[in-house]
Amino acid sequence: MTHKLIAPSLVVIFLAGCASEPPQPTNPTPKTIAITPIPEARPQKLENYNSPSEADMNGGDYSAMGITGDYAGLYSVQNFINFMVRKHGFSQNYLNGLFSQAQRLDSVIKLESPVAASTMPTKPHLGSWTRYRNKFLTEAHISNGVEFWRSHADAVERASLQYHVDPEYIVAIIGVETYFGKNVGKTRIFDALATLSFYTERRSKYFMSELEHYLLMTREEGYEPRQPVGSWAGAMGLGQFMPSSFRHLAVDFNSDGRRDIWHPEDAIGSVAHYFSKNGWQLNQPVTYQTSPSTDPAVIELSTYEGSEYWFIQKNFKVIKRYNNSNKYAMAVHQLAQAIKDRYY
Repeated sequence: MTHKLIAPSLVVIFLAGCASEPPQPTNPTPKTIAITPIPEARPQKLENYNSPSEADMNGGDYSAMGITGDYAGLYSVQNFINFMVRKHGFSQNYLNGLFSQAQRLDSVIKLESPVAASTMPTKPHLGSWTRYRNKFLTEAHISNGVEFWRSHADAVERASLQYHVDPEYIVAIIGVETYFGKNVGKTRIFDALATLSFYTERRSKYFMSELEHYLLMTREEGYEPRQPVGSWAGAMGLGQFMPSSFRHLAVDFNSDGRRDIWHPEDAIGSVAHYFSKNGWQLNQPVTYQTSPSTDPAVIELSTYEGSEYWFIQKNFKVIKRYNNSNKYAMAVHQLAQAIKDRYY
């Protein structure tokens, strides 16, 4: 996702991470490439879709008297549909038809499976930061980050000025999240959220809330609900916003009448808005290297040469509202600095 949320329910923890593994460069000095969003990922506008008297109430292409397919007979799904009808005025036949076309995704269930407690380290694994850093602090990421910034310089500068967020961090978030729009994900958002809501247990309440936000989002924005694709956890667009984040923090930054976070300009403005709402401090330090300490503001990151210790400040914590990981926030910070040094 841009970003951090104003309420805990909006916090995206380890969900709005990268849509997939970043492509590894096959050339030691790769050329920059033109960055364009994947067309299939962007939802198409449906005229009058958000009118409850038309597509929603009449059921549209999804109208059905009952649920068939992977979600047939699930009491939890019927309860959810009743809730959406009662609270938000959706048509029951419409939701019956929509869930009848939904697919249970076994790959998503596997990814959501909890990690056994015994496998969780009490200290960082040797070299874990080095391995993580090497995924994102590449020549390809830096050079394409500079190209992305130059291609959208007006939007980046305007977002920085309007939301008081340092421009290099806006660019770096998009780089870490989706490789500047190249990896927005390939999983159908509705199928992912339905699977996580009704076929997993660990965070089913969270994902059911996101599914509620998603259906509201598609109605409000006029999106065809089974078209958008993104990460296995339901994150969308160049900034990988969860539906709740989209509804509260996405912006129509190019003033074309719709919030389209698959479009670079809207994504840039939305990421900046996310940071702003979570307390980003313009031109203030993010972190600096220090010595081992018991101070809770000092974090430890493991390299193959030993541990690094960093004193984290307010802006570092704002980055973590996007993804609650010290390695993630440090990768964003160091990529931002590398892109900035190359850009100017």
